[in-house]
Amino acid sequence: MRRPVTWLGIGIASVLLVFVAGARGDEEKVSLDKVPGPVVEAVKARFANATVTGASKEKEKGRVVYEVTIKDKGQNIDVTVTPQGEILLIEKEIAARDLPRAVARALEGKYPRATYKIVEEIVEVAKKQERLAYYEVLLVTAGKETLEVLVTPEGRIVKEEKKKPGEDD
Repeated sequence: MRRPVTWLGIGIASVLLVFVAGARGDEEKVSLDKVPGPVVEAVKARFANATVTGASKEKEKGRVVYEVTIKDKGQNIDVTVTPQGEILLIEKEIAARDLPRAVARALEGKYPRATYKIVEEIVEVAKKQERLAYYEVLLVTAGKETLEVLVTPEGRIVKEEKKKPGEDD
């Protein structure tokens, strides 16, 4: 009787692992030596003094992109780049105290006494022109609910997504 339970447990664990991997999309970690040269060159050109700490490859909107993680002046930054070296998105981790007043007020108004876990400034890049698009805040409400909230620089909450415990991205 013990064997069927063990195989059943392994089968369930395998199905869950496939489900979780699928839920995260097609993202896969990539060793730095497997990242195309134009991707690395673009990141180094934009962030000359940064240290590259990791990379992943994923499908986004039907195309392959690389997300290169760097550390620049003590700041964690993720840079999304096409295989040809075009930077599409820059996600900079910032301190909650550095949020613009309008953003901080909007968050405090809707989520009083929330705890901020991760705060990022999201910059979209089109034709090498950078534009601050929004702030992404992972927070825990006073009611212990974990949410990812997107807020415009003007303080308008545009998206709110519930996260499961331990799901930090």
